[in-house]
Amino acid sequence: MDTAPSAQPVTTTPAVGNRRRVATAAALASAVEWYDYFVFGIAAALVLGDLYFPAGSATAGVLASFATFAVGFLARPIGGIVAGHLGDKRGRKPMLVLALTLMGVSTTAIGLLPTYDTIGVAAPILLVLLRVAQGVAVGAQWGGAMLLATEYAPEGKRGVYGSVVQLGVPIGVVTANTVFLLAGALTTDSAFAAWGWRVPFLVGLLVLALAWYIHTRVEETPAFREAERALAEQEKSERSSPLRTILRDHLGTVFLAGGSFAVNTATFYILITGVLDYTTRELDMKKSAVLTVSLCVSLTQLVLIPAAAALSDRVGRIRIYALGAAGIALWAVPLFLLIDTGSLLWLAVGTFVASCFLSIMYGPQAALFAELFTPEMRYTGASLGYQIAAVAGGGLAPFMMVLLLEATGTSMAVSGYIVALSAIALVSIKILADRARAAEASTDAESGSDAGTETSAGTETKSEPGTKSEPEVKVETETKTESAG
Repeated sequence: MDTAPSAQPVTTTPAVGNRRRVATAAALASAVEWYDYFVFGIAAALVLGDLYFPAGSATAGVLASFATFAVGFLARPIGGIVAGHLGDKRGRKPMLVLALTLMGVSTTAIGLLPTYDTIGVAAPILLVLLRVAQGVAVGAQWGGAMLLATEYAPEGKRGVYGSVVQLGVPIGVVTANTVFLLAGALTTDSAFAAWGWRVPFLVGLLVLALAWYIHTRVEETPAFREAERALAEQEKSERSSPLRTILRDHLGTVFLAGGSFAVNTATFYILITGVLDYTTRELDMKKSAVLTVSLCVSLTQLVLIPAAAALSDRVGRIRIYALGAAGIALWAVPLFLLIDTGSLLWLAVGTFVASCFLSIMYGPQAALFAELFTPEMRYTGASLGYQIAAVAGGGLAPFMMVLLLEATGTSMAVSGYIVALSAIALVSIKILADRARAAEASTDAESGSDAGTETSAGTETKSEPGTKSEPEVKVETETKTESAG
């Protein structure tokens, strides 16, 4: 029976300059990838419904546009599975470079895609296919960028290093909103609908330059090199596919990770995409004003995300993570009561507080997911957990928001949707916390009995042949003791 290898200390200590270069490259990769991904969401709320799905009512067009937006999320697990499996076998860097290249090409192609009026039904079909390519790309990207950062992190700073990748999300939102605001300000309404909306997509060409930089200047992570050497020492017949190991022994942890994070990604996309459509179409608020609020709120996350991550390095990932999930649940109803006033000020207040709770969760999330799995299966396991949350939460959230509003006529239905996802998150986090405590107690007991097990830096004990390793439950204690990889 295959067993999951234990997390062993990495003997190679990367130079400080190399760590900084890798962390910067990972942050930039995340930022440009999410920028490309988010420009589609903004365009879906503003113009894509009319240009690519013109038949029917305005609501039908928005639903079709958001359905296309959701297709990208359905494709993300494919990218996570393929890149995770190959990333655990071939390395983190090549998969990240491939993801960036695919994203740059597909985003640029959307910016050049003719509309329904020009090529008919081929236009929405090609739009969906390109959105699928974007989904595969971002599904592959997150795990590679996250592991480049966290596996190079010095001891006790995995949360902070992981947060630089998480910063890619608010940076992507700010940049996407800024470019759309500039495109709208520099063109008339008719010109924006005709060609101005395409400009933000054409910026995707810059992703290709970053992919080349990472390919030529960034080294593979020490944790992967160590894991690669350990696997090379095993007999070929004893080797196990990372994906097979995850599906056989750790699928429960993958689903718990996904369940814990779905509320975060759902609420996030409701705020940046669903609320943009709702406030401009239903509440008659100005597009530029709502985009400006979204931009300003996202700027605050640049401070809040690393602060939450740094705190998790000191007091534990799960404690901070659960605080954010509970806050989202409590704020779901006040959020939409404030939005429904139609006041720009109260919109800003409501979305800012919600953004604070999202940041509290999102800051430690990269390090938390990395610590759920050992290096040999980390890309696969962490990516699957993240992308399951993306499908269950983010991909469906704007679509579900429009459906709930149409079916009930009240935004409180959307609040209820967020509360339900929060309950799932808190239950998942509780189970992960219980597993962490049980694993810690088991490790302490084995150490006290001199059972002959081997520990490394206070982390997971090595599995004996024929037993099932549970590296994923060592969450709370790893935050203070585990070194990079």
